[in-house]
Order: sequence, then C-alpha cells, then structure tokens
Amino acid sequence: MIAIIDYGFGNTGSIKNMLKKLGHESVITKDYEVLSKADKLILPGVGSFDSAMQALEDCGLIDILNQLVLKDKKPILGICLGMQLMTKSSEEGKRNGFGWIDAETVKFDFDNNQYRIPHMGWNEVSVENVSVITEGFDKTFRYYFVHSYYVKCKNQSDIILITEYCNPFVSGFKKDNIIGVQFHPEKSHRFGKKLLDNFARMEGIC
Repeated sequence: MIAIIDYGFGNTGSIKNMLKKLGHESVITKDYEVLSKADKLILPGVGSFDSAMQALEDCGLIDILNQLVLKDKKPILGICLGMQLMTKSSEEGKRNGFGWIDAETVKFDFDNNQYRIPHMGWNEVSVENVSVITEGFDKTFRYYFVHSYYVKCKNQSDIILITEYCNPFVSGFKKDNIIGVQFHPEKSHRFGKKLLDNFARMEGIC
C-alpha cells in the first residue's frame, strides 16, 4: 500500500485516482500509524516552499518523515514542490528543507526573453542515469511541468532525469530510497502512469 502524504499541498486526489487505475492500493493520510505501515510514500507539493514546510511542521510530520525515510529507509517519491522540499534549501524562502539530498532549489533566471517563468506545459525528459524508476523511458516520454524553481544537485550520480528549458535542469533525482521528480506525473497521462507504476512496483532500495 502507498501512502500519499496529506498536509494540504498537492494533487492528492489525482495521484490516488491514477494509482487506482493502475491497480495499486493507496491512501491519503497524515496519520503516523498508517504512514509507518505503508510500503511506500508519496510527498506531493503545489505552492510555496516555506508555506509547505510550515504545514508539514504544523501536522507534526517532519520528525515522522525523517524517521521513516532516513532510518526506516521507506521508499518515497517527491512530486514538484515535494521534490524541492527534499533539498537543503530554496531561494523561494528562508526555511530549511529536509536535506535528504545534497541539493538546493534555485529560481530560473533567463537572459533569453523567449523563455517565460514559470516553466509551464509539456516537455521531454531524458534519462541521465538508469534506475528502476526510469525503466521503459525513451525520448518520446513527455511530462507536464508547472514551476518557477528547479533543483541543483551537488552529486551527478543523484541525477536520473534532465529536461531542457533554455538550459538543461534536473527533472528527476534518486538517492537510495529517495526519489524526486519536478513534473506532475498525475497530470501526464500515459507517461505519468508509467512512472507511478514503476515506483509502485519497486522492491526495496533499487
């Protein structure tokens, strides 16, 4: 069973519906007992960095998630802002992130007026490092993005997906049981289904 973390930020219902279509059981929850019994976790996110971290704190979830992710090694997928919250910090705010990945979240800054902020719409992803989460991906895979900030990873080995928007940026990372994607698989039709199905079928730390 997959637990979708309910802290008021993210398309939890859309994620649950897509998992249901794929035949995977999931629950939207912030209850520790339910989270601890889940096989995997999904941390969604839509909104601002500081507000999301504050909401997680208000729900009493920060220490719980650190326990489940860092000590219990439960697989977790961060989506969009959820991915950014896994980094150390963000230029969007002043609060610390979880710091599970040696990375920072920074704002797009373009000299070329052709590229607008936020980066919104469909874009291709390319596989930088192969992992179980990218199984079956090729150059035709396209995902839906809505974001003004992106992740800069310190370690190249953590990067699994790259997307071009004026310049290449990290659209997916993975370190042990921790996975993040900048796009919204729940809005990305068959491409999103493939990624969520890969995550749901993961066994252990792959």
